Amino acid sequence: MSPKNRFDCIVIGGGAAGMMSAATAAGRGRNVLLLERNDHLGRKLAITGKGRCNVTNQCTDEEFFANIPVGGKFLYSAYSIFNCYDCMEFFENLGVPLKTERGNRVFPVSDKAGDIVSALEKLCLRNGVTVLHKRVSEVLAEDGVIVGVRCGDTVYNAVSVLVATGGKSYPVTGSDGDGYKFAKALGHTVTALKPSLVPLVSEEDYCSEMTGLSLKNVSVTVQDTGKNKVIFKEQGEMLFTHFGVSGPLILSASSHIREMERGRYKILIDMKPALDDIALDKRIQRDFSENPNRIFANSLSKLLPSKMIPVVVELSGIAPEKQVNSVTKQERAGLVKLLKKFPVTVRDFRPISEAIITSGGVKLSEVNPKTMESKLVQGLFFAGEVLDIDAYTGGFNLQIAFCTAVAAGENM
Repeated sequence: MSPKNRFDCIVIGGGAAGMMSAATAAGRGRNVLLLERNDHLGRKLAITGKGRCNVTNQCTDEEFFANIPVGGKFLYSAYSIFNCYDCMEFFENLGVPLKTERGNRVFPVSDKAGDIVSALEKLCLRNGVTVLHKRVSEVLAEDGVIVGVRCGDTVYNAVSVLVATGGKSYPVTGSDGDGYKFAKALGHTVTALKPSLVPLVSEEDYCSEMTGLSLKNVSVTVQDTGKNKVIFKEQGEMLFTHFGVSGPLILSASSHIREMERGRYKILIDMKPALDDIALDKRIQRDFSENPNRIFANSLSKLLPSKMIPVVVELSGIAPEKQVNSVTKQERAGLVKLLKKFPVTVRDFRPISEAIITSGGVKLSEVNPKTMESKLVQGLFFAGEVLDIDAYTGGFNLQIAFCTAVAAGENM
């Protein structure tokens, strides 16, 4: 084995966790090789947050762990050494000014995810990380001890290997599940994989009739009819699609759906969250009174976007040709209820390839939470989305990637 193929540490995956861990390990004097199968580092990172990159969340420890429904306890050690404020200071010190927006979400002032990618890439190079754009075909171990990796016909030796390959979401960016394959081959358990932060398929056909319609400042409530309880409620933006619903509110809501069963979850959209039922009824009466002889089908243009009007008219049960001065108080009450609780029944998640993150991954009980090292194979480490940790939207998933990467980088 030539000396040029020998390293202290090898990091598989040049995403958020991979770059952070490689830079951390190299900063501690390790000879680090970073292997990335794509032509560029940070491809998925570059498109997160609609290309703006929600780096972390400026929150208390309690708020952070409240947003980690799976694996929170495992993160205590890693988060304690690199919390959200450490993360903010880290990027500010790299020359990326940050800002905090609604929901304590932290973004670059520039609104450019590329600035975060560039900062990490430059740090890796400054710390002496060797970057090669090659796909790893196998992680090599002998007698339960890591010895290196194989890339096609070439073997690279190292005493530590970090798997930071991401999940199965967005396979076009390179995260197509290789990390799970490596973990399984080395004896690790991989829990069931499913999409999270993902659009939802609806039972109703009328969603497709409104394809492309974006709603702003609406409130979305998700009911678990199986347990008869509300599992999500938030105000913001959403979108109707040819298959159902998407957009920021829906992606957030999807991560609260833990056990997908067809028809079990009902979405209720409040089209006018600023108005209670009485105020909305008065608003409708005022619109009707402006032209009392107008037919109902033509009376909602001030209240609703045009794409939604035919659907609402049909669902209201009010005859489209009925003059508004003949609409009864009972019919108006039904219309108010429809606008305050517009129903969408969830059939399923969209495919995992369309998800922002993957739920499930390497079983946490098989990984040391302080070092991110495997309990089964000496010198094998994991960081980021490949682990069985789930978070809600708002910068929490990237914070998990960064803090687990720092823990691994310091201990490789």
